Amino acid sequence: MKKNILIILGHPNSESFCGTMADAYEAGARSAGHTVARLDLGCLRFDPVLHKGYAEIQPLEPDLASAREAISSADHLVFVYPVWWGGPPALLKGFFDRLFLPGFAFKFQSSTALGWERLLARRSARLLVTMDTPPWYYRLVYRMPGHNQVRRTILGFCGVKPVSISEFGPVKTSSHETRSKWLGNVRKLGLLGA
Repeated sequence: MKKNILIILGHPNSESFCGTMADAYEAGARSAGHTVARLDLGCLRFDPVLHKGYAEIQPLEPDLASAREAISSADHLVFVYPVWWGGPPALLKGFFDRLFLPGFAFKFQSSTALGWERLLARRSARLLVTMDTPPWYYRLVYRMPGHNQVRRTILGFCGVKPVSISEFGPVKTSSHETRSKWLGNVRKLGLLGA
């Protein structure tokens, strides 16, 4: 089944290894006939700071308005980013803060109830996450704080499911052969639209 896929590169540098992973996923998805759009957050122009919280919603810059349309059109979201200090880069977190707003990503049923509508339901996601910490250590010792944040408290809260995670690391000490194998696996995920 062909999908509308949106790739979101959360690393500020498009020429990073994360950028190369996004390229591999995109190549696989396009070769399988999926419709693919891509956002490289480091190339977008927007203020990542939600200056007044939810008390006053900032108008979306044109790049964020376009990103909102791309998310609305997507069946499958692919986030590619590194783990820095246990979680996603500030740029990606700022993207979530500014764009995943009430009325677009979720809607509370009332000001006093705990219930809410998950407005991004009927979408799935894949997180392609690089790290210099060994993945087993990140899972067992740190308890995956960044994975839990993005999968559960952001995407899950907004109704995106399932959210699958592929970890790659440690990148810093990886060989050329290991990185080539990782890129091959990412390309296969793109082929499957997974």
